[in-house]
Amino acid sequence: MTDSRADKHPLVVDAYELKRQPGSSLRRTVVVPVEDAMGNDVLKAKPNTQAEIELLLESVIDGILATGNAEFETEGLCVRCLDGIDRPENVTFRQFFTYPGVAVEEAEEESEDIVEITGNFLDLRPAFRDAVLLALPLTPTCRSDCPGLCPECGQRLADEPDHGHEKQDPRWSALSGWQPDHQPEGE
Repeated sequence: MTDSRADKHPLVVDAYELKRQPGSSLRRTVVVPVEDAMGNDVLKAKPNTQAEIELLLESVIDGILATGNAEFETEGLCVRCLDGIDRPENVTFRQFFTYPGVAVEEAEEESEDIVEITGNFLDLRPAFRDAVLLALPLTPTCRSDCPGLCPECGQRLADEPDHGHEKQDPRWSALSGWQPDHQPEGE
């Protein structure tokens, strides 16, 4: 009986393509359709596009280490000036798959990064999705020195660098209309 999951998604890889001999490796480039839900409220992977992923599968004593380097397009809004952002992002992810029955000693917090191989296939989709979600900034800016918006009127400060509002301290408001009756001597 054969499992056809590898034909359905490029990030589901047949483990038997890699020899179970430590030191052997397999490189491949895959193109993956980007899911609509990959991102946060202000920046997300551009829907209806594709991510190009360089995969490296390495056979080690206890299992297979999968490493991926992905490049994809993002879109969103600058949190300072609310301009649109449209730029490429790069992300690297890793997933370790242990052979069935191999006991791996690890710390509690690392247990999520280790998955036991079940069947013939390695599913790299969760590792890729998690890496994308963690790599996207929660407060993206259109550029590192974006001045944002004027807090008084909402004007884009990048359009008017000298923009400002004259503020008067309310403690001096009683003296705002005062004019001296005479000119000081010497003027």
